[in-house]
Amino acid sequence: MQELQLRDIHESLAPSLWPPAPGWWWLAAAIGVLMLALWRWARRRRQYRRAVLELFEQTFAAATDAPAKVLAISALLRRAARQHQADADTLEGAAWLAFLNQDLADQPFRDEVAGLLLQGGFRPDVDARQLQALQQIARRRFLLWMGLRP
Repeated sequence: MQELQLRDIHESLAPSLWPPAPGWWWLAAAIGVLMLALWRWARRRRQYRRAVLELFEQTFAAATDAPAKVLAISALLRRAARQHQADADTLEGAAWLAFLNQDLADQPFRDEVAGLLLQGGFRPDVDARQLQALQQIARRRFLLWMGLRP
């Protein structure tokens, strides 16, 4: 009888890493599209924030004197309030101040700032320190109502 010569079993080669399987191409394409969409969203968000801040600052700067600046702030807040609640711009006095303070933990629209906002547009002279405080508080409220973080 003839003796068979047996050889060891050869292990198959490991699959190569390149080119990847089609599923990996699809995953890479999906990740690329997602990254592009996130980048564009962030860019638009930055442009929107810049435009909203510019609107606030330009409207404030365009007012000629302190009483006009108070009226400009009031108009900006009422404009933003309509975005938040349709009939909010019709509120007056204490109801308007309560609406402005809504959802703000520190309740900034009170005391001197509240008085300035309600009556400052009709005063012949306005304290510059109070006007600056009102501007900062109003900017924060305006940004929040426009859907931005201050």
